[in-house]
Amino acid sequence: MIKRFIIAFILLVLVCGGIVGWNLFRDKMIQQYFATMKPPAATVSTVVVKPSSWTPGVEAIGTVRAVRGVDLTVETTGIVKDIAFHANQKVAANDVLLQLDDAVERADLQAQKAQAASDQAALTRAVELQRRGVGTDATLDAARAAATASASQVNKLQAVLDQKQLSAPFAGTVGIPRIDLGQYLAPGTSVVTLQDLDTMRVDFSIPEQQLPLLKIGQTVRLGTGDADMPFAGSVRGIDPKIDSSSRLVNIRAEVANPDGKLTPGQFVQVRVELPEQQNVLTLPQTALTSSLYGDYIFVVHPKGDAGAAPAAKPADAAKPDDKAAADPAKPAADPAKPAAEQQPELVLSQVFVKPGRRNAGMVEILDGLAAGDEVVTAGQNRLFNGMSVNVDNTIDPTKSANKQAAQ
Repeated sequence: MIKRFIIAFILLVLVCGGIVGWNLFRDKMIQQYFATMKPPAATVSTVVVKPSSWTPGVEAIGTVRAVRGVDLTVETTGIVKDIAFHANQKVAANDVLLQLDDAVERADLQAQKAQAASDQAALTRAVELQRRGVGTDATLDAARAAATASASQVNKLQAVLDQKQLSAPFAGTVGIPRIDLGQYLAPGTSVVTLQDLDTMRVDFSIPEQQLPLLKIGQTVRLGTGDADMPFAGSVRGIDPKIDSSSRLVNIRAEVANPDGKLTPGQFVQVRVELPEQQNVLTLPQTALTSSLYGDYIFVVHPKGDAGAAPAAKPADAAKPDDKAAADPAKPAADPAKPAAEQQPELVLSQVFVKPGRRNAGMVEILDGLAAGDEVVTAGQNRLFNGMSVNVDNTIDPTKSANKQAAQ
């Protein structure tokens, strides 16, 4: 009985040991497989860094206003009798836009003109009598004062009558009427806006540190976005005072607007162009990746070479494949194989750089990059240092998909 128990126990130990040993062997082989497994090469787009010209600029956010623009109001009370304009109408200077009821003022003016004529006639008679020596100086002075007062009263009533009309102070485009026929208007009531859209002014602010870079007459470009700035003008005014609360300086530029595409009150991106610089290293902004440790890029180079791209090692290029050596009928290198497939394997190096100014989708690199480096511009989301890559520049990430489809 004991002998059978010992035999069963030995068999159980052998079975359990075999199972444990098999599991350990399997785990070790799996680890070894994944440790030696080479990840597939990633496909990326690249660009070769070359020195280029760079136009630096001062960028800001601005608001468009008309060089001449005003909200027209009435100066006196009255009932709207006639509206002589419609929305978006172009008017000339001194065109009558609004007429208030002026019947009472016209009647008062006619009466006063009659009184002024009577006083002028009395003055003429007093002068004649004085000339003949039958009139007194007091009578002449009284007649002259009455005539002067009557003439002044006529001018006053004429000014009151003119206030019943609203005229355009300058040529421009009127907006939507804010009043209706028959409406009673009080002094200061806004009637319509008048804007001269031929020339626009753009007001924006810049930090005080950038103030030495600006001067009167510099070129200004503006538009609705950084990549689209079709309008060009010049700096016309620089505020000599810095706002002590915001530390900003107010700048004003003027831009021609012949097609009327700019509208008063519109938000625009503004860029004041500075003198052009040469031999500046720039990259598309898509090539630069920011992290907590700094800004970095991926540089592509042949495997085994961290610098410039040399040719492949002769020993590696001449080494036949194991399967090719086993098959004497298969040549070591196929002469008909494309040259692109015979190029050395490309790998990545992660390089930290110091970025500078940005403009039109490009970023200036101040340190960490050299001319001739091939830098990844797209597809770097899952890349890591030393990874194998394939270069495919058929897609340019710096251009829109519509532009690439049209090419």
